[in-house]
Amino acid sequence: MDQKVPLEPPPAYDDGAQPTPPATAPPQTQPPPRQRAPLPLNLPALNMIRGRRVILASASPRRRQILAQIGLTDLEIIPSTAPEDLPKSLPPFEYVLQTAAQKARNVYTATIDSPQGEPALVIAADTVVSTHSGQILEKPRSEKDHIATLTMLRDQNSGWHKVYTAVVCMAPLESLADPGYAMETHVEETAVKFDQSVTDELIVSYVRTREGADKAGGYGIQGVGSVLVEKIDGTFDNVVGLPLRATLQMIEKVIVEPAVPDEVEEAL
Repeated sequence: MDQKVPLEPPPAYDDGAQPTPPATAPPQTQPPPRQRAPLPLNLPALNMIRGRRVILASASPRRRQILAQIGLTDLEIIPSTAPEDLPKSLPPFEYVLQTAAQKARNVYTATIDSPQGEPALVIAADTVVSTHSGQILEKPRSEKDHIATLTMLRDQNSGWHKVYTAVVCMAPLESLADPGYAMETHVEETAVKFDQSVTDELIVSYVRTREGADKAGGYGIQGVGSVLVEKIDGTFDNVVGLPLRATLQMIEKVIVEPAVPDEVEEAL
């Protein structure tokens, strides 16, 4: 006689636990053929840093996966230790830019004189979700708060809200001119529209997957959270956490054509 297996309750928001994975399927007798990975981009900036020390100042696995798409797979992951305590009253554009710049400088300063040698490149980023009026949304604090956040995003402003990501790239200059590094910044904005026909039942069901429990705004568009989204206006990877096109352009600027500091330009 079959025995019913009780479903495990979802993990708490404050214990870092993960949902119980589903039962694994029986192994296949013949593994599917492997698809050949695309060759890496043959660009001067990427060739110049290949095999050198490239640091991602973020623990986000999503940002790491995005950077792997341009061949940056051998990254050092060194999250910033700087406190993220800027006031949420700042406009979202300024908040993410200041936070990302703070992360980049923190990690760059901590690693520039390390025994492993100075980094060839430091990449930092920060992403926030905001309401149409500019209110920055935190990560959910509880299941009740999570449900309320997603319900509000569905119901306010016809389902529209905004996602901002700031990216900062830093690389040391060969000259000793102050401040000793090249730095490029970029802030990207994407508007996201929740489907207003999404039911309360679906929101509760999504919340209990815990996919969005660790994400600002409470959802992951690259995963199951896509069922909440009707459309976007802007780049998809920006909503995930890193606008790749803009990031590549900044890498090219700080590696191939680093900007000369203003005080040096005036002396030339």
